[in-house]
Amino acid sequence: MRQTLRRNPVPRLMKAVLRRLNLPLIRPYRLSYRTFEEFEPFLLELEDEDGNCGFADGHVSPGSSDETRDGAWAFLDRHLRAACGREPAEALEQVLEEFGQSKVAATTLATALEHLGRHPLLDVTEAATLPLLTPINQTDLSRIPAEIEEWLAQGFRTFKVKVGKDMVSDLARVAAIQTTVAGRATLRLDANRGFSRDEGIRFAAALDPTGIELFEQPCPAEDWEANGAVAAASTVPLMLDEPICALEDIERAGTIPGVGFCKLKLKRFGGLQRLREGLEAVRAHGMEPVLGDGLGSEIHNWMEACIARSVVRNAGEFNGFLKPRDRLFAEPMQFRDGAVHLPANFHPTLDSTQVERLTAERRDYVN
Repeated sequence: MRQTLRRNPVPRLMKAVLRRLNLPLIRPYRLSYRTFEEFEPFLLELEDEDGNCGFADGHVSPGSSDETRDGAWAFLDRHLRAACGREPAEALEQVLEEFGQSKVAATTLATALEHLGRHPLLDVTEAATLPLLTPINQTDLSRIPAEIEEWLAQGFRTFKVKVGKDMVSDLARVAAIQTTVAGRATLRLDANRGFSRDEGIRFAAALDPTGIELFEQPCPAEDWEANGAVAAASTVPLMLDEPICALEDIERAGTIPGVGFCKLKLKRFGGLQRLREGLEAVRAHGMEPVLGDGLGSEIHNWMEACIARSVVRNAGEFNGFLKPRDRLFAEPMQFRDGAVHLPANFHPTLDSTQVERLTAERRDYVN
């Protein structure tokens, strides 16, 4: 799938800065395969010969796929060396041809080029309010009620519950959360590929569906058969996440009975335009789209929120920007009452002082 940017003629790309940021978190973020103390996204800033700027970032999550941080950095380095001095449309075409080699890295460059080209999906013409979910972090059952009340007071009405480590204790924790929530919020369960086929089937079949919207990615991403078996046994709809990176993946998911949702993330879909097409395809294939990266920065989540405005009808998962101690925008993205608020004509700029302070590694490219 080829894309073109909206300039004719298009000024050439003249400068690029590639950074690895270190964003310490307010509290540890626990997944079935890793606990994060900080996020380390790659931030890419571009400038063309007319002085127009664009930026984007992407977070390679070790353990989430076979894409590595070293590999992604090398991919970006190679493409940026080739891109400087060329028209952005040429660079975009080239990077998308190699999308499969390093999905997060390719998306980071593609999205930065789309931003440089002032892609209309980032134009917020009317104010928008987008509800978010929040994770339940406590594993101590006695402390869960206090956390739930705290999140409810902040306006959240959808909670994510991480499972996938121990089926028995996971079921007990889910039941405790259901009892405390008592219908005041919706639950999404996420195994992050942590269950075997048999464990996933037993867990999903034992769930009390009360208040549970969906069960996300029980088994390894590449094991479509195992995930399908869990979907067939589950008392709640399944949502696929990690294997969904292209329109073909969405079409395949739509053929599996019991799969009611697909979650898409900007960072592994190849850019803004491709992501929008993917979200529309999910609904066209009889499922409901969910959008967002809980490991995303303020930059990444802003872009996801812009796309979500006209496509997504449920709580966004673009909440990663709430986890680090620091923000990246000079005018931070607004959050209140459990939701992102995008003012009309919101076009954020980077806080250069913050970005420089949070930079752990930097590489410059000049034509």
